[in-house]
Amino acid sequence: MSTDPVIAALQTALQAGENLDLRVALGERYQALGEHREAVASAEAALAIDPAHLGALKLAAGAGEVLGMTTKAAAWARLYAALSGAPAPAPAALPTPSIVPSLAAPGEPGGAMRGPSAADADANVLRLVSNEEVSRADGVTFEDVGGLQEVKRRIELAFLAPLRQPDLYRAYGRSIHGGLLLYGPPGCGKTHIARATAGEVGARFTSIGLVDVLDMWIGESEKRLHELFENARREAPVVLFLDELDALGQKRSQMRSSGGRNVVNQLLVELDGLDSSEGVYVLAATNSPWDIDPALRRPGRFDRTVFVPPPDDAARASIITRHMQGRPQEGLDAAGLAKKTAGFSGADLVHLCDSAIEMVLEEALAGGELRPVRMVDFGRALTEVRNSIGPWVDTARSYAIYANEGGAYDDLAAWLKTRKS
Repeated sequence: MSTDPVIAALQTALQAGENLDLRVALGERYQALGEHREAVASAEAALAIDPAHLGALKLAAGAGEVLGMTTKAAAWARLYAALSGAPAPAPAALPTPSIVPSLAAPGEPGGAMRGPSAADADANVLRLVSNEEVSRADGVTFEDVGGLQEVKRRIELAFLAPLRQPDLYRAYGRSIHGGLLLYGPPGCGKTHIARATAGEVGARFTSIGLVDVLDMWIGESEKRLHELFENARREAPVVLFLDELDALGQKRSQMRSSGGRNVVNQLLVELDGLDSSEGVYVLAATNSPWDIDPALRRPGRFDRTVFVPPPDDAARASIITRHMQGRPQEGLDAAGLAKKTAGFSGADLVHLCDSAIEMVLEEALAGGELRPVRMVDFGRALTEVRNSIGPWVDTARSYAIYANEGGAYDDLAAWLKTRKS
């Protein structure tokens, strides 16, 4: 059993309630300590709840490769690449942690209440401002996002048009002050759309999640968050993407500790300190907008929201076609499959393709003959693969009906009316 104080702190936090980002942060700490089996276990626990969690997929792929879990690691890596639009994660290294907190008991010299040393602080700053944290959008634009025309139109009107025609908007007294919140079911490409938005304006793209901010030392989480925003200002123009905003900006009234409330307070300060002239444009994504602190959604912060539904027919066909590229196939009818998979998330579609491939692989292993994947294989896979967004829809429906003050969930309510089940 690990005696690392960071692991102990994360485990204590998880005892208060399951949180996917904390679970992944625990796995990443295990990975940093070289405990890759525990890292994979943490990632799999997160994926059991959200099969499309990008942080968990990346962690599982890297740590699994080190453990020799070649098939599983490759599947996790492919799913991560398909959902994020980024290259598949490289295998995990075996580093010695650059910062090893003292194991002294709290209250003792060097114990848990001690802040990091000057050397530790320097190491944190170097990590936060490294080039790996801020990168170009890799040429991804809206042309790379299949379907979802209404989502693109809303982002164009609310976010991109003021950047492209500032004089016109200035004449009407409008600006791009404030951020844009993307919400919808898990695994439906919110991160990919955010990356494409950055590509549309030729800006850098940097993603911030709970693992980038969370620190066991008192006050250090707020410092990390401030440094990430400062880094974005230095690298402008930047689209700053806050992934899983409900983890960073959970309702303070629901928090038991002052540490979490302080992070939300710091986030409010950082958002209020941004100005569009600085070239820092803020996007955020969440599966659970109803869990976000109301202060984050007032005008000037995340006052504009866009519902990102599961992929439509065109988007589903595009996802299937792209995922099957380079695979032996015959007679693939992506449009036909798209009509049979209404309500599937992007992650579900990737899982469907992989299931069909695995069925063919099983035959190849038994008979020793390689054959292409055919539509009949997808038909067999469809008997086993179901869409995974049902629980999210049940929760979302309650909020759309009973908690839609001010029309915050009008887009969601309209989409729910189009669902057949």
